[in-house]
Amino acid sequence: MVINDQEVQEAVDQFMAGLKRRNPGEHEFHQAVEEWVETVMPVAMRNPECDRNQILERMTEPDRIVIFRVTWEDDDGHARVNRAWRVQFNNSIGPYKGGMRFHPTVTQSVLKFLGFEQCFKNALTGLPMGGAKGGSNFNPKGKSDREVMRFTQSLMKELHRHIGEHTDVPAGDIGVGARELGYMFGEYKRLENEFTGVLTGKGLTFGGSLVRTEATGYGAVYFGRHLLEQVGDGYDGKTALVSGSGNVAIYAVEKLNELGAKVVTLSDSGGTIYDKDGIDAEKLAFVKDLKEVRRGRISEYADEYGCEYFEDARPWGVQADLAFPCATQNELDEDDAKQLVDNGCMAVVEGANMPTTLAGLHVFEQAGVHFAPGKAANAGGVAVSGLEQSQNSLRISWDAEEVDKRLKGIMSDIHDQCVHYGERDDGTVDYVSGANLAGFNKIAQAMLSHGLV
Repeated sequence: MVINDQEVQEAVDQFMAGLKRRNPGEHEFHQAVEEWVETVMPVAMRNPECDRNQILERMTEPDRIVIFRVTWEDDDGHARVNRAWRVQFNNSIGPYKGGMRFHPTVTQSVLKFLGFEQCFKNALTGLPMGGAKGGSNFNPKGKSDREVMRFTQSLMKELHRHIGEHTDVPAGDIGVGARELGYMFGEYKRLENEFTGVLTGKGLTFGGSLVRTEATGYGAVYFGRHLLEQVGDGYDGKTALVSGSGNVAIYAVEKLNELGAKVVTLSDSGGTIYDKDGIDAEKLAFVKDLKEVRRGRISEYADEYGCEYFEDARPWGVQADLAFPCATQNELDEDDAKQLVDNGCMAVVEGANMPTTLAGLHVFEQAGVHFAPGKAANAGGVAVSGLEQSQNSLRISWDAEEVDKRLKGIMSDIHDQCVHYGERDDGTVDYVSGANLAGFNKIAQAMLSHGLV
């Protein structure tokens, strides 16, 4: 069946018009779906079963969204109220799986986009995990441990009804680290009177997995290594920009250093540090203490090491060979993309979820920049979460070497899938199309097998 570009674009426009009408004002969700549907629409149009069974429409409609109030008491004895969600998007290939995010910017649109992306990311890992996401507009910054405990316990009093090791397995995300997960797990255990692997990212003393903290950052760097090898290149001698200064960014820097690259930037919401000499192991240890223990600002790095600090700026104006956006969604826009292209950046590897805007993505495509989308490149975190579930089910713990070996294998397999589905006639690889099509085909086949459910 021959379909021309105009027919595809008309179908995409019609589909997106319907989706926006059904989901008004959810701009992040619209963006995620549009990037995806531009790729999969030609495949769906050639397959009558997709249209007959409304596969695209069903994939973009969550199975359910649970919205609830969380009432808790602060240290001054005042009642506080937040809103929380769990978006269970698709469980065609396994129980729902996806993180919980605590941040003032959390909205239903953000969680729907994250849950939607999670479906395809999880499918790419080869592990039996569906897609979900959840969170709250609660801000853990500046809260005492007791306040965080009271909030998470209140949240779990509702959330526990909707999750379970065979139903939905949440994990951490922005604002949800070891402290928050520990309190959530403790409350779930008390409410359900059972000790199961209902959450991942847990502490090592109660069922967590080694390498889970490092997994997203490490995985992105492993994927980037395969991308560079695909074009006969490697990390040696390359200069890299990394945004963010949380777990993903910190461990991306650690692994890039180990594999021969020099990282010169990190950032947070206040600005960007530029260390032309490179962020070596000693300096990275300072960042870990700064961010994980003292919860300080990245500007303190510039004070400590005498490097440049750009207030209210992102790293993308610095000249480098590689870019690893590892902070948050839409942190790299069209102007940033043009600046990276002008500065000779050859590859962009997304460590965060959808950090590049659609317009920025198109700039990279037109310039021939190698681009690894988050649903492929940052799948290392959820991959090790899946491995944590396996260890919990088996009542065993693998050592770090075993987990890292499995992580490397999963990231290699994801890269192979992207190449298989995204290789162009000239031998180059469209990683966005490859990731989208690989995930789509797997989920679509499962959905068709299950009938209209």
